[in-house]
Amino acid sequence: MIGLKGTLNVIDNSGALLVECVNVLKNKVNNGWGSVGDEIVCVVKRARPVPASAQLSAAALKVRRGDVRRAVIVRTKKPVRRPDGRWVRFDDNAAILLNNKREMLGTRIGGVVSADLRMKGWGKIVSLAPKVI
Repeated sequence: MIGLKGTLNVIDNSGALLVECVNVLKNKVNNGWGSVGDEIVCVVKRARPVPASAQLSAAALKVRRGDVRRAVIVRTKKPVRRPDGRWVRFDDNAAILLNNKREMLGTRIGGVVSADLRMKGWGKIVSLAPKVI
């Protein structure tokens, strides 16, 4: 359950390390709380430092500290109940950054993601993830 001011780790290679949720999009059912597979608007709180040699090139990182971006939640600490009765929870909250066309900013995913993403229409993320639980 991710709400306003909730922090999430970023597990793609877009350049962001930590983001803070400022809005949960299109989720009127759960009173503004986001779960796995929900889209959020977030602010980049911590990003990878840009080396001086890369600032002039076109290969600079895609995000900077303070950028407002969209993201999709891929892991939550709050337990989620599966249809077969199992409860699944993770050690941290994590997200993957998106552009305005709902495409991933990064090209790789560096961690475990929830299998519930496939049911919510995020099959591309599931296919790129190294492990799905």
